[in-house]
Amino acid sequence: MPDTKTLNDPVALGPLELRNRIVMAPMTRTYSPGNVPNAKVIEYYRRRAAGGVGLIVTEGTFIDHKAAIAYPNVPAFFGDEALAGWEKVVEAVHAEGGKIAPQIWHVGAIRKPGVNPGGDTPGYSPSGMVKPGKVTGHAMTQEDIDEVVAAFAKAAASAKEIGFDAVEIHGAHGYLIDQFFWDGTNVREDEYGGDLAHRSRFALEVVKAVRAAVGPDFPVIFRWSQWKQQDYSARLVETPEELEAFVQPLAEAGVDIFHCSTRRFWEPEFEGSDLNLAGWVKKLTGKPTVTVGSVGLNADFLPDDGTANFREAEPTGIDELVARVGRGEFDLVAVGRALIANPDWANRVLSGEYGDMRPYTKDMLMTLD
Repeated sequence: MPDTKTLNDPVALGPLELRNRIVMAPMTRTYSPGNVPNAKVIEYYRRRAAGGVGLIVTEGTFIDHKAAIAYPNVPAFFGDEALAGWEKVVEAVHAEGGKIAPQIWHVGAIRKPGVNPGGDTPGYSPSGMVKPGKVTGHAMTQEDIDEVVAAFAKAAASAKEIGFDAVEIHGAHGYLIDQFFWDGTNVREDEYGGDLAHRSRFALEVVKAVRAAVGPDFPVIFRWSQWKQQDYSARLVETPEELEAFVQPLAEAGVDIFHCSTRRFWEPEFEGSDLNLAGWVKKLTGKPTVTVGSVGLNADFLPDDGTANFREAEPTGIDELVARVGRGEFDLVAVGRALIANPDWANRVLSGEYGDMRPYTKDMLMTLD
């Protein structure tokens, strides 16, 4: 069993003070009928806080825009009823000593008409494309862009108002913000298209609006990825120099913490260095980072052939993870499927009881345990 002292150390990332470095990763669960988090959702998050997690990032919550949702029973982050439900989640997590941030989300062109709210509204995206070369939705106008930016800011302000400890903007995995980043789905010829600097304009406007809405001292997390659910091999940047040019403006716009989504945390991002994506972002920006990707399990959740999501996996050791935390490569470690299988994963790991973990199986997605 590795020495987990560094993983268990309390950490202060600006105003965000955590009891340890373990984060619950955001995972879509679709157990909020009417788009309102209910008693089962409250208990789901409470158990992970009681199980020792330092910070919970909630499942994706959709913002107040007609095209923001793609899946039934995903929780909203607007409206009195939904926000009242989230306030109860916050209270339950705080009562167990944990901290919590909502992940605020717009799915973009991933949306399929017919999912409520939104009804027959098509997917919105920079160029109407969910995949390169395939127009299936609505290419956003300037008015659309302004509405969505304002909706992100509104959601962030609500997070602060009802007692969350931070807010995470979902800019990863081929959803709306990432569709602007990706040249495969952004072929605009205005100021939101072109090179990556111009394709980042939308994200920068979102971050600046969120920062203005929450003030200077409320932590803003930004999740991003190279890979897309539409193309696991896609990359936004190929060199450290390109990465710095991409992330530094986001940091300057108001991002406090970067959540760097990879499928396998142990993989180096660039040739000639062992640093992973979170390690490189921390090195280049000086900002705290979160690593994620098959932590505690022996198989990543998305195989290369795209045949399954959240695939089954057995528990595995965390020696390399602990060593990297100890070296300061990244600040926080996000855990996904292992926390679905073992709500007390954090407490077990930190107390040296790692050998008794349950494997993750697909049937675990059928309940909210």
